[in-house]
Amino acid sequence: MSLSTHVLDTCRGEPAADLPVALRRRTEDGWVTVATGRTNDDGRLSGWVPNDAWGPGRYGLHFDVAAYQGIGSFFPEVTVVFEVTDAHRHLHVPLLLNKFGYTTYRGT
Repeated sequence: MSLSTHVLDTCRGEPAADLPVALRRRTEDGWVTVATGRTNDDGRLSGWVPNDAWGPGRYGLHFDVAAYQGIGSFFPEVTVVFEVTDAHRHLHVPLLLNKFGYTTYRGT
């Protein structure tokens, strides 16, 4: 299984470069960080999760918006929680971001 994301800053009309992202997995004891990374100059992050870190379960992509936008972000953090049922399928989770809102969806 593989995971990628693409973050676009819709206020600026450009990719959100160098935005910190963490992948977390839900366990019986709470959330555990599986992988961390930063978006590239095109706002993309892929190939950052070890193959042995995947399996069916609940995951969360945590975007550190405050680190990208700085002080004054209404949403300083965005966490997108999703369920993995097929560990062999590629998942793409884009985030459209601006200072006062965000949107996400399951991409391809």
